Amino acid sequence: MSRLRDIPLSVLDLAPVTTATDARTALRHTRELAQRVEALGYHRFWLAEHHNMPGIASSSPTILIGHVADATTTLRVGSGGVMLPNHPPLVVAEQFGTLGALHPDRIDLGIGRAPGTDQKTAQALRRTSGPLSVDDFPQQLSELIGYFDGTEDLKAMPAEGNKPDVWLLGSSGYSAQVAGALGLPFAFAHHFSAENTLPALALYRQRFRPSEVLSEPYAMVCASVIVADSAEHARYISGPGALAFLRLRSGRPEPLATNAEAADYAYTDLDRLIVEDRLSTQVIGDPKQVSAQLEQLLEDTAADELMVTTMVAEQSDRLRSYELLAELAGISRSPERVKTEVEV
Repeated sequence: MSRLRDIPLSVLDLAPVTTATDARTALRHTRELAQRVEALGYHRFWLAEHHNMPGIASSSPTILIGHVADATTTLRVGSGGVMLPNHPPLVVAEQFGTLGALHPDRIDLGIGRAPGTDQKTAQALRRTSGPLSVDDFPQQLSELIGYFDGTEDLKAMPAEGNKPDVWLLGSSGYSAQVAGALGLPFAFAHHFSAENTLPALALYRQRFRPSEVLSEPYAMVCASVIVADSAEHARYISGPGALAFLRLRSGRPEPLATNAEAADYAYTDLDRLIVEDRLSTQVIGDPKQVSAQLEQLLEDTAADELMVTTMVAEQSDRLRSYELLAELAGISRSPERVKTEVEV
């Protein structure tokens, strides 16, 4: 029995900018990817919020959601996520109410508790030099949901009546517990917090209380996945993402390197240890290897849905990875049909 073939398959995109491209190209590639995965049969397409990152163009997921939703017809489109500490809940409600009115029953609002950036940038986003805290997250979340439900004194037009599907995102146990207590679906960031995946999912299920939204827990796991026709090529194209992580950890984020630049980089012994540790938490290989790794991940987590992010430098490699994964999941359509649907 294949769990990969039994659950929905979705995409998280960060609109990667490389040393050989620019932000305009990255955003065009995001649109192209969304159209391709919709044609292949993927379920949802989320955009991540990151700031002050030269290699990521998805700093305004709300705008990108509208752009992607306009370019597709059946794909659920949403945020992975909106970092609530960075935004007034009223503004988020107005924005997503508008998206929901324009694209009924297709919009997801994934909400994160962390700022998703460095402290200085978070201060600029909030227009304050005071201490940065996420302790008021429950109040912010309650206010946000209240605008959609019509329980707040202020009216967030056109939020009421156009509520998106609300998710909580997390990389630790905090959001897992909140999601469980509120009876909301929960998405876990396994792609950068693998060591916390199982404990957080256990907390979510233990704390879950049925709600008007869900009668039982619904958990999605987001994994970093690179599939190629050969294991050697998969490993080769994983280089830019690993180097990006190394540079970020060193406090010097840069645009995503090309494959050749990553292969030629002068790694120290410590660099190589960091890179290998990073790659060990990712799913990388040929179709057979990736299938085995994902089946194990899904068995371990009992996830109800799998979301995948693929951070590679070449758009052709990214598209091919999602095509191969669709074949493994049993949702793939013929290349001729996909090409026709994307062109239309």
